[in-house]
Amino acid sequence: MKTLVTYFSASGTTKRVAETIATTIGGDLFEIEPQELYTSEDLNWMNKKSRSSLEMADKSSRPAIKNKVTNLNEYDKVIIGFPVWWYTAPTIINTFIEENDLAGKDIYIFVTSGGSSFAGSLKDLQNTYPNLNFVKGIRFKKPDTDEINDWLA
Repeated sequence: MKTLVTYFSASGTTKRVAETIATTIGGDLFEIEPQELYTSEDLNWMNKKSRSSLEMADKSSRPAIKNKVTNLNEYDKVIIGFPVWWYTAPTIINTFIEENDLAGKDIYIFVTSGGSSFAGSLKDLQNTYPNLNFVKGIRFKKPDTDEINDWLA
């Protein structure tokens, strides 16, 4: 089975975890990179008019992604990583899911968060995309090889 590790990382934390996962399992890595990168002002969750706050308040928001996965048909498993924003996945994750045919693939999610679990994110994605096979989710702080392998086993 071939695995694609995809991730969105605004600050670098999720990127480091995704790189660790890809290295540990021998998976390929793909960054979900926004067309317009987020600035620190965009990420100010305390400002209700910041870009991230406005996107998260609008459930139809679909920020554009810079690059596309061109060989998704080669993968059996897709791992999607992201930071938790407002107790769920950033709306750019919806963009990624809707722009790619993930039907028939096992989808795992991992989140990075100082306090929020993966449960709300996983539940929201399962409810939004009921025809996709979301297998499992986890919140990583500093994953090690054993933790990653246990999660994917």
